[in-house]
Amino acid sequence: MVVMRRYLHMNPELSFKEEKTAKYIVNFYADLGVDVRSGVGGNGVVARIKGGRPGKTVALRADFDALPIQDEKDVPYKSTVPGVMHACGHDGHTATLLQLAKAIHEMQEELAGEYVFIHQHAEEYAPGGAKPMIEDGCLDGVDVIFGTHLWSLTDAGTIEYRTGPTMAAADKFDITVQGAGGHGAAPHQTKDAIAIGAQLVTNLQQIVSRRVNPTESAVLSVGSFVAENAFNVIADSAKIGGTVRTFNPEIRDLMEREMKRIVEGTALSNDCEIDCVYERGYPAVVNHEDETEFLKSVAEKIPGVENVIETEPHMGGEDFAYYLEKVPGTFFFTGARPDNTFPHHHPKFDFDENAMLVAAKVLGAAALDYQTIIFH
Repeated sequence: MVVMRRYLHMNPELSFKEEKTAKYIVNFYADLGVDVRSGVGGNGVVARIKGGRPGKTVALRADFDALPIQDEKDVPYKSTVPGVMHACGHDGHTATLLQLAKAIHEMQEELAGEYVFIHQHAEEYAPGGAKPMIEDGCLDGVDVIFGTHLWSLTDAGTIEYRTGPTMAAADKFDITVQGAGGHGAAPHQTKDAIAIGAQLVTNLQQIVSRRVNPTESAVLSVGSFVAENAFNVIADSAKIGGTVRTFNPEIRDLMEREMKRIVEGTALSNDCEIDCVYERGYPAVVNHEDETEFLKSVAEKIPGVENVIETEPHMGGEDFAYYLEKVPGTFFFTGARPDNTFPHHHPKFDFDENAMLVAAKVLGAAALDYQTIIFH
């Protein structure tokens, strides 16, 4: 498992460009003699293993795309691709699922049901790989789905679960302020795009503080404000970009609606044009109650799992949400804190490789035990 993970870490590929990684996955299953389908919804790969007896169909999912980040770690398995690295653990997810599939294949005739291994491309960037894979049939006949994320901010041996909204809907906005530039000494002859943009940024913060119920969660963050110009020239245009995170679909609608209303009002009051493009990304990850409680009970019995705790909601986005909109399931976090901790998406990101075995044990036990569970 470690050897496989390190190979993948050294050979990362960006979202929607994961052809070699997909081929690596396909060849692994082909060598085992497992039924495998490539090109699912793009670069996705789906393998199916049928047990010797009838039963439920359980899907397990791992993503395999990397990020446009230069790997700055000083390790033998450092990325060999300039400007690209596995900075979020997807290499570990893939190695975990492949080795788990091999173990299930080896005991295939003794098992009941069917096991679907979903290797998903393009998780990092919307529109993502989950939705097209679903449209291409990856969930056909599936009764339940489980997935995990190796989490470098939590100690190895820890499983974090949560029922209900667990990861946020992740939206993006791009705003262009079109004013009228001019000399810095004559502002009265201009429509100052920077001043208008600053007013807009301040007004947007009022949505969360004054329009969203305080008992709800929402984040609006402006990540970029660009209006390049000479020091003595008033800018005629400015570009503002950022993200919105929510859990409640009604709050998500409110955030978009209020943003557009404020943009329109700011444009009117400043007699200028402001264009706002609001792009909806992944919906919130909403874990199903029965399946989450089941996963918790399974994890508590696994050797190597030292803590099973309820996590707080995460404001990060995950397109695992699309699977949970179609079938019951749950998405959990597997602690993988290394000796030198760097956050996900950091140039020196790494994780404790022992966590992969823990993840495989929990996913495998959940898949097998689900054959005998009856929910009331």
